Amino acid sequence: MADGSSQKEVGGGQLEERIDLSVETGEKIAQAQSLIDTSPSNLPESLALLAALEKRCRVGNDTLSLVRVCETSLQLCKDCSDEESLIATLKSLSTRRSQKTKVVSALVHKTIPWVLQKEGGGYVPVDVDSDDQKDSRERIVIALREITDGKIFLEAERARLSRALAIIKERDGDIAGAADVLQEVHVETYGSLSKREKIEFILEQMRLTLGKKDYVRASIVSNKINRKAISEEGMEEEKIKFFTLMTESHRQDRDAFELAKDYHNIYRTGKVKGDENRWREALRSAVVFLALSPHSMEQQDMLNRIKVDPNLEKSEACKETVELMLKKEIVKYPLPQQVELESLAAFIEGGEDLTIHWKETFRTRIIQHNVRIASHYYRRIYGKRLSQLLGLDPVELEMQISSMVSNGEIYAKIDRPKDIIRFARPQSSEAILSDYAADISTLLHLVETTTHLIHKENMTQ
Repeated sequence: MADGSSQKEVGGGQLEERIDLSVETGEKIAQAQSLIDTSPSNLPESLALLAALEKRCRVGNDTLSLVRVCETSLQLCKDCSDEESLIATLKSLSTRRSQKTKVVSALVHKTIPWVLQKEGGGYVPVDVDSDDQKDSRERIVIALREITDGKIFLEAERARLSRALAIIKERDGDIAGAADVLQEVHVETYGSLSKREKIEFILEQMRLTLGKKDYVRASIVSNKINRKAISEEGMEEEKIKFFTLMTESHRQDRDAFELAKDYHNIYRTGKVKGDENRWREALRSAVVFLALSPHSMEQQDMLNRIKVDPNLEKSEACKETVELMLKKEIVKYPLPQQVELESLAAFIEGGEDLTIHWKETFRTRIIQHNVRIASHYYRRIYGKRLSQLLGLDPVELEMQISSMVSNGEIYAKIDRPKDIIRFARPQSSEAILSDYAADISTLLHLVETTTHLIHKENMTQ
């Protein structure tokens, strides 16, 4: 058009007028810059000049010029080292009526490098020298988080800013505050972040939540991580970190079997298997906590899988422990390798109270193993005799049997007056008759087969 304006079609079939203000924008920006070059105290006049131009560009729908004006306003504040003006300008420009999403995105992207720097696969706060710079950095990060809140097109930036603010708070010693900052961000719903970045963010959520001793929330957060995703190639560090954090959570719950699975998952990681010291420690820890775990089909399956692991041969104590837990034989307590097992770092980690608990649990598991073996070989036995076999006090033996019966691990009936313990479950008349009929049928089949073989041998001779 002759007046430098143009039109473009928008939703609903209507036309939106666009005025080309690129020439004027260049002139005004140069004018504002010259004011700053003359004296940094001219910053308010420069910002006022650009603010008037910003409105014209916004109303005239000249997005390219609008972005230039907004970015220049921020740059002038940065050049003058005026933090108050920078934050005020940032908030003002991003919250203007009918402000373009491209402008808000450009403002955020323009400011982020001033407070964040890329390190490894993530972003961390830029290094500062003084407390004033530290406060300035934190205020800008908070302002950017407020701007990005609720904006889907800036969800990745919000996640990175939140993580940076959490780092700042953690360095100040505010672990709870850092955890609360990350807790507000539901990064698992963000589509603009890579899988690795999401996992790293959730791992930080877990670490800080555990740091403030909120174990219930840590368990909830851990469920956000897909186990298949961290088992993929290239995710080994994340997998090790995840299961290491899970050991802290399961140690608090005193869940021995989950701890065994955590250490076994760490052991199976390729990066750990390449380091003998690391895999040896992880394997030994897995075996110890398997021995401390309640008897179950899953526990037995895991013991059998570890038993055929070639690396088990390199740890005599673990090999003997696995074999003892799988054998159908009574085990004496303490085990020959007991001292070595109880000296592992994973066993004593968590404080003296937890170590005492694991030692008591170890003894209990050996007793339960022996009672289970006795129930396998005896239909009924005198309580006094069983106490002698297991080396236990009769009262303690009765308590252990009662506990195992309550947990559904074995079947037992105790006749106190006669001091008889029955492990065989009573059968109904129909069940006894069915077993008898099955035995007779098997016997007749064997007799018939034997007779046939005798006749065959006679015919051959």
